[in-house]
Amino acid sequence: MKKIIYLTVFLFLANCSTHSVKLGKRCTKIADDNTYEKSLIWLIDKKNIKTFDQKINKKNCEINGDNG
Repeated sequence: MKKIIYLTVFLFLANCSTHSVKLGKRCTKIADDNTYEKSLIWLIDKKNIKTFDQKINKKNCEINGDNG
């Protein structure tokens, strides 16, 4: 079963031709309605890859008070 899961994940990540994949916990800034997004896997359009780390990063998680 693990092999099937690994194969599926590999195919999913390998077929991202117009996107890049970043792994690791990152968060967005808190919005006006006091919400934010967090994830361990981020799919990024290659056009936005240069500005991604400025907008979505680990520091935002600390600022948002997300310790988990």
